[in-house]
Amino acid sequence: MHRFEYKKNELYCEETPVSKIAAEVGTPFYLYSIGTFLDHFLKLKDAFAPVKPLICFSVKANSNLTVLKALVKNGSGLDIVSGGELYRAKKVGVDPQKIVFASVGKSEKEIEEAIRHGILMFNVESSQEVEVIHGIAERLKKVQKIAIRINPDVTPGTHHYITTGSKQNKFGLDVKTAYKLFMQAKKYPYLRFIGIHIHIGSQITNAKPFVEAIGKCLQFIESVKGNGTPVEYLNIGGGLG
Repeated sequence: MHRFEYKKNELYCEETPVSKIAAEVGTPFYLYSIGTFLDHFLKLKDAFAPVKPLICFSVKANSNLTVLKALVKNGSGLDIVSGGELYRAKKVGVDPQKIVFASVGKSEKEIEEAIRHGILMFNVESSQEVEVIHGIAERLKKVQKIAIRINPDVTPGTHHYITTGSKQNKFGLDVKTAYKLFMQAKKYPYLRFIGIHIHIGSQITNAKPFVEAIGKCLQFIESVKGNGTPVEYLNIGGGLG
């Protein structure tokens, strides 16, 4: 699962003794195994290969440029939540069409910068945010893709402080509100409603909550098929522990 192991009572990161690095750079220090990052990324890529997924590494999880460069080089996209993370995405040369901008607190300046850069899509948290993004896109005369974050009301079985997809949580839109937005998509000529997004929590130790949430999303996709805005992306956030 990871590339840290003891060899004859000596801790190694991949093929390098950790003590050697400590002697060279001093302590404390951060040490990452690129091999570990790539192992997990490539396992996900292979597992979902039949549906040709776009897997976007969450920059907030680790914004080290060397780590990001290695993932991008191997085909990863990036999930960002701020203008600073967009800057890092630019630094590592990721294709803008592999950038997804999430977060509940995007500023108008950050939204404009991302649209100008040509990112793939925004994960939108509210109907008010739809209005803001549309206004900026209209001013820039650029059609922007968005995904609506749905709260699927699923209990993921993780700590309540990191649960984000049940009706008690403030994140995402309820299904009725999201459906209404999709039905009104033609009101927003500078937006393309191309996806739905879910994030049900972190450190989730089994797949059952994801299966339940995805099932609800598929039902939602079926319900909006006839409005002329077909859903191209099911954007799944959250993490298995």
